[in-house]
Order: sequence, then C-alpha cells, then structure tokens
Amino acid sequence: MDVRSLIQHKRDGASLSEAQINSIIGAYVDGTMADYQMSALAMAIFYQGLDDEELQAWTTAMVNSGVRLKMASVPGSKVDKHSTGGVGDKMSIPLAPLVAACGAQVPMISGRGLGLTGGTLDKLESIPGFQTRLNESDFERAVAENGCAIVGQTDDLVPADRKLYALRDVTGTVACDPLIVSSILSKKVAEGIDSLILDVKCGSGAFMQDINSARRLAARLVKTAKGQGLRCGALITDMNQPIGRMVGNALEIRESIALLKGEGPRDSWNLILELGSRMLVYAKEARNIDDGKELLESAQRRGRALARFEEMIEIQGGNPAILENPDLLPTASSQVEVTSPREGLLASWSATNIARAAAVLGAGRQKVDDQIDPAVGIELIAEPGQRVSTGDVLAILHVNDKGIQEAQDLVAKAAHFDGSVQLRKDRVLDWIE
Repeated sequence: MDVRSLIQHKRDGASLSEAQINSIIGAYVDGTMADYQMSALAMAIFYQGLDDEELQAWTTAMVNSGVRLKMASVPGSKVDKHSTGGVGDKMSIPLAPLVAACGAQVPMISGRGLGLTGGTLDKLESIPGFQTRLNESDFERAVAENGCAIVGQTDDLVPADRKLYALRDVTGTVACDPLIVSSILSKKVAEGIDSLILDVKCGSGAFMQDINSARRLAARLVKTAKGQGLRCGALITDMNQPIGRMVGNALEIRESIALLKGEGPRDSWNLILELGSRMLVYAKEARNIDDGKELLESAQRRGRALARFEEMIEIQGGNPAILENPDLLPTASSQVEVTSPREGLLASWSATNIARAAAVLGAGRQKVDDQIDPAVGIELIAEPGQRVSTGDVLAILHVNDKGIQEAQDLVAKAAHFDGSVQLRKDRVLDWIE
C-alpha cells in the first residue's frame, strides 16, 4: 500500500475503494501506518468527506479491526441507545435497567466525558467499587443474568476507533461527520445488538448547535446503521439547557436514583420515556410508543427498574447500598450558594456555561487522560419560568478546592433573565427513521 498516494487521492476529492480502506485501517492498527500519516488522511477526510459507500466500508473495517461480540447466551432482541453527549445527560444510567425491566436486553458500551459533555462511565465509576472494565465474556454474562450492563470499550473491541479517536482529539478532526458516524456505529455494531436508538443533541450545549446540522448527522447515522444491519432511528433533542438539575458525576448518580424512584425532574423523565419507548418498540416488547411509555411507567412505579439497577451495580462490583443511602457516594467538602443579583423571571440556563463551571470545579476533562473529581458539580435550584428575588439561591456549587470563584462567575453568567422561557418539557425536536 502506497499510503502517500492514498492521502493525496483523498485530498484531491477522489473516492477510496473498499480494498484501500481495509488496507488503511489494517495498517493503522498494526502500526505500519504512522500516526502522522493517519493525521493527514483524517484532515483530508475532514475537508473532502466520505461518500455513502466509503462510509459503509470505513465503518465495516473499523468493526473488523477487533472482536465482534455475538451475545449468543443472551436471549431475545438486543437494543442499545447512544447520545451524542450533553450537559447533565445521565439518561443511559436509568434507561438501561428500566428498559431491561420491561423485557428487552440492553448491552451498553459507553464512553467518558470530554470537553463540555459528561461521560456515562465517569458517572458510574463514582459508585464505590463499580467496574466498567469487563472482558467480553463477563459483559455477556452480566447481560444474560440481568438484562443490562454498561461497560467501557475493551482493548479487543474496535481498536481502530480507540487509536483514531485519540488522534482526532489532538489534531482538530473531531468535528467530522463521517468520522463521528463510523466511531459511534463501529462500537455499536461490534457489541452484538440488533437495534439502536440515537439521541442527537442540538443547541448551545451540544456538538451540533443548529438543527440542520443535527438532522444531517442523524440521517447519516441512521442510513449507515441500516447498512450495517441494525434497525435504527434517531431523536433530535434540545440541548440549549442542562438536562435535569444535577451536573457532575456523583450528583448525576443521585439524580438517576431519584428518577428510578419516581422523584426526579420531569424534563429528564419525559426524555427517558421518549427514548425508552422507542427502544422497547424496536426490541418488540411494545406495540407502539404509547404502549412502551406505559410499560416504562409501570416498571418504575412497581420498583422493578430500581431492582434491576441494584442488580447491575452488584454484578459490576459496586455497592448497592447507595440506592438507600446516596451519601455513600463521593461528597464534596463544602457547598457554595450562587444567588440572584436581581429580581426577575429566570428565562433559561446556559448549558455551555454550566458545563464550563462544572469543568473548572474538576467534574470534567479537556484531554482524554485528565483526572476528574467525582464529588464536585452543580445543583440547579431555580427553574426556568420561576420568578426570583434579589438574593434568592439560583444554584449550589458542590466544591472541593478548585475553581470556586470562576465557577461562581460562570453559573451567575449562565442565568438569563426576563426573556421568553425556553424550557421544552419533552425536548424532542424531530424523529428520523
């Protein structure tokens, strides 16, 4: 393989053949293609794109770079959900046990937080003892026993994606639709599922900030997933404001527990119903979306979903006592109030500034290898549509010893007053199938 000529080929806008793509991915994984060469090719793809045939071939080559799980011991239809990432997006954590409690099988391979988006694995690892690194056989066994498990990518699963994602992060090629699509779908195809529901975020706190970009990405994801043999649909959801009230790893576990107990924020629960009902329809456990929502409500109300979450925590090595005593989760050393500087109607919270505030406290990371503090974060007290007086508490910062003043300033800046109230109770902007 003449790597230089293939880079030039793509740089000049020509298409790569399936054989060429297979050679590229194979050479990159085995080390015969250097990082600087893949960097150049990724930048060429960033500018020239991949057509539909190239994208299918690229995704297949990524999948075939490692093991492909069969989930042979797991009965029934297997369904997963993936979000493009948002502020306060803890939906996977209550969704997996909730959907499993309704009869579906939910093997989930999730990621870590980076930039403004939180990571499901970071949140789960704030549970004392919880293990997200399971090998393939233990992952399958966990799903077979309990109907759900949430784990991280293993060394043998799509190694091409692990290498390429790290490279994209440091070369300015993260924001590339075809590389986003292949990164997401290669892991989902490799985990052995039959169907997939996508949550493509749109707004100031999302990767895709306008709805046309979100629709374009969602349509490409759905088309490519179907080409890979998955039944797939995508919700486009509003991410102009944080989801729920808690932003931060252990704090979001607390809110996830509350949601499974029927005590969480309504906007979060409504989004869970929209996502989960479609998962159940795809898994053939519900006749339609309304039927799916009824099943989910019943599983939550009867405690079956909470019991599944308890079992998931126990199987993956965590301490299930957190369900009755959330104070066993990591707790910040102190709390700092952010108060309103004025009287008025709180119109909205800026998701971007809330995410930045959480990050400076230590709840997020800018580089893949940054360490996070699981205890810190932000609790939003005032809700959009609420009239507040000067000095009323808008939010509470859960802090240790980092970034307190900067976080206070960012949270104060995040509160927008006296405009039109922007909170959408269902957050759903579109559905693409």
